Amino acid sequence: MSKLKLRKTLILPLALAMLTVLPAQRPPVREAKQTVDICIYGGTAAGVIAAYTAKKMGKSVILIEPTAHLGGMTSGGLGQTDIGNKYAISGLSLDFYRRLGKHYGKFEQWIFEPSVAKKYLQQYLDEAGIKVTYQHRIVSANKNKGTIQSIILENSLKPEAATNLNVEAKMFIDCSYEGDLMAKAGVSYAVGREANSEYNETINGVQLMDGHQLPNGIDPYKTPGKPESGLLWGISNEKLAPTGSGDKKVQAYNYRICLTSDPANQVPITRPAGYDSTHYELLVRLMQKNPTKKALNDYFIWSPMPNKKTDINNRNGFSTDMIGMNYDYPNGSYQVRERIVKDHETYTKGLLYFVGHDPRVPEELRKSMLKWGYPKDEYTENGNWSPQLYIREARRMVGSYVMTQANCEGKEKVNDGVGMAAYTMDSHNIQRLVVDGNTKNEGNVEVGGFGPYPVSYRAIIPKESECKNLLVPVCLSATHIAYGSIRMEPVFMVLAQSSAVAAAMAIDAKVSVQQVDAQKLIKKLAADPLANGSVQQVLVDNENENAVKVMGEWKSGKRGSYGPSLLSSNPQNKALQTVRFTPDVPKSGKYAAYYYFPKLAGLSSHYPIIVSDGKKSKDVTLKTADIEVVGQTSGEWVSLGTFDLPAGKSAFVEVSNKDADGLVLADAILLVPVSK
Repeated sequence: MSKLKLRKTLILPLALAMLTVLPAQRPPVREAKQTVDICIYGGTAAGVIAAYTAKKMGKSVILIEPTAHLGGMTSGGLGQTDIGNKYAISGLSLDFYRRLGKHYGKFEQWIFEPSVAKKYLQQYLDEAGIKVTYQHRIVSANKNKGTIQSIILENSLKPEAATNLNVEAKMFIDCSYEGDLMAKAGVSYAVGREANSEYNETINGVQLMDGHQLPNGIDPYKTPGKPESGLLWGISNEKLAPTGSGDKKVQAYNYRICLTSDPANQVPITRPAGYDSTHYELLVRLMQKNPTKKALNDYFIWSPMPNKKTDINNRNGFSTDMIGMNYDYPNGSYQVRERIVKDHETYTKGLLYFVGHDPRVPEELRKSMLKWGYPKDEYTENGNWSPQLYIREARRMVGSYVMTQANCEGKEKVNDGVGMAAYTMDSHNIQRLVVDGNTKNEGNVEVGGFGPYPVSYRAIIPKESECKNLLVPVCLSATHIAYGSIRMEPVFMVLAQSSAVAAAMAIDAKVSVQQVDAQKLIKKLAADPLANGSVQQVLVDNENENAVKVMGEWKSGKRGSYGPSLLSSNPQNKALQTVRFTPDVPKSGKYAAYYYFPKLAGLSSHYPIIVSDGKKSKDVTLKTADIEVVGQTSGEWVSLGTFDLPAGKSAFVEVSNKDADGLVLADAILLVPVSK
């Protein structure tokens, strides 16, 4: 063979080998650039309110959502709004629930269908002329001297695409449930539970309580009584740590499930891909332990929504919470999170199918489940299934101030509150263990009994040494147990509005978010609650001493109140007792008047009320039997009618015990301008 032929023979295989070894070269990444005043990351309900507010403040805005879903949990199935106390909900957050009220023919609506929530969140964006940048997720944040200069986003569907988005902004607001922008910006955060000793708390850390618990006698082993057979699915082999000790574990996630009982609107619940009936063995043992419990509400919080739909949540020892399967989510890669989300979807769809079809489930319970199906008119872009897993808690910023149990209980009160919270300190279960031979859930905490309390401005901003132009109203600075009280959708919206106003103030004053005057921010929020210069309402609570005149024997109490307290008459005292509310009407005009009606035991069958414009009066009688309280609240705003009122303090609303046959409560009155 000639040297030339030999050389060709050797070179060809070598070239081929090199072709097979060398990886394919990714095209150089190009960047599309966008520059705005305020960049909002996360198209949750909080993100929508932040974007709307910022635009109304005259700032240019971009709203970025990593998925195709708008509204987070508010439009993702959580229709049974966790309120705590309506007194805590203000501004545009309150306006949202009143827009829903108009949709359903009421003043306010706190229970609603997912598609209706999405419609009205979109309405805010349309009014402000904001188009959401969907399917883009953060890759990195560029900082200089503690200030975010820009963030880089990749296409969520095609991360290998050659074009990224570079967003430059003066201010950034992280409205995501995960706190990804915050983390990429190098801001300190916590995941999991602090030990009680860290912030002088009592119900943080490991807690083995009775809520959403399994009864004694539920064997944890595949073959009952035989540890060598292995543990059932979902049970950890870890030992129970000391009460109050901290860890990095995360409270359970779940789906808030929207089903319908309307056969004309149903998609059948079918066996999902990846279904594994062994995942529900504990449920079978729970049913065998409680043979008399054969209703859906024994195993699910089955809350009715309008138009024959539901918001289904976790109940008791084994339900929709996928306990212990989300620890990797907060700090996980996008791929890890996608797997966890898919596992939760399979588990939840499998649970619904199991209850409806497995022969070990009582027949009565199976028949009840088979009456329900996925609604054809919900989540039409996602196979009639919610695109939003309930991320109850992921990262929590460690900011300029950390909200703790003491804040919730009123033992420590901040003076820079830019929103209020009022819900029970609430944690879902975090792990499922073997304790003294029994299967037990650990981590559930439900401790309430306190009134609304302020959330510090310093809790939604980082330490100045870490970042000067970022606000975090969702993954805010709070301990695990305090976050459990604050982490409600209406509160996130309130704090998001506060964040947007603060961001605009910082831009105008050319200062960091830490240098924004919190007292000026508070006044600005109070003066312009709708961010458009209009009057939202005139509220007089019984605690407004200068606007409330009490005559007779009235007792202060907290149960069922709107705000911190209410007044109750003495039913044994038949002498005339009155409470007069005198609002300061900002300008003459037509107002709809409302009376807050807590529906407690022992009430009078009727409430005699007088509404006066200062010259002439109208008698209004409220009948207790006609008033229905809907949702997670103790009372309702009841209409007294519409009145032409003069500016100033001549108008009043007065309630009395005249001819009452039971308890009369005096709590709050409300005037809402009637638009022409």
